[in-house]
Amino acid sequence: MLNNSKLQAFLAIAPMILFGLMIIGYFVFFFTMIMQVENFDENAEIHNEPPIAFFAGFGIFFVMIMLAVLLSLCSLIYFILHAAKNPNLEANNSNMRLVWILIMVFVSGIGQLIYWIAEIKSKNPRPVIPV
Repeated sequence: MLNNSKLQAFLAIAPMILFGLMIIGYFVFFFTMIMQVENFDENAEIHNEPPIAFFAGFGIFFVMIMLAVLLSLCSLIYFILHAAKNPNLEANNSNMRLVWILIMVFVSGIGQLIYWIAEIKSKNPRPVIPV
C-alpha cells in the first residue's frame, strides 16, 4: 500500500485541492449571506422561522471542513509512515528522515506535497518500501 503511486498522488494533491474548494465555498457562503441581508425588508413582519438558507449553506461548508480535516489527517499519517520506512532516507547516516517528518508535521499539507515531489515522484526507480 505504501508503494501505490495513485494513492500517493491522491493523498499529496487532494488536500490542497479540497482546501482551495473550501475557501471558494466559504466566499460563496459569505456573499450569499450578505445578499440575503441586503434583500431584507426592514418593514416586513418579524417571523419566527429559522433561516433555512443559512443552515443549508453552513451545513455544506461544515461537511467540506470535516472532509478536508479527515483527508489531511490520513495524508499526514500515510506520508509519515512512508518517510519512516523509506530506505532512500538512510544514506550516509543523515537525519533526513527526521527532517522530512518534522517538515510534514509542522507544514502539514504543503509538507506532504513537497515530500511527494522531492522524494517519491523525482526518484527513479521508485523506492520499494518493505511492508
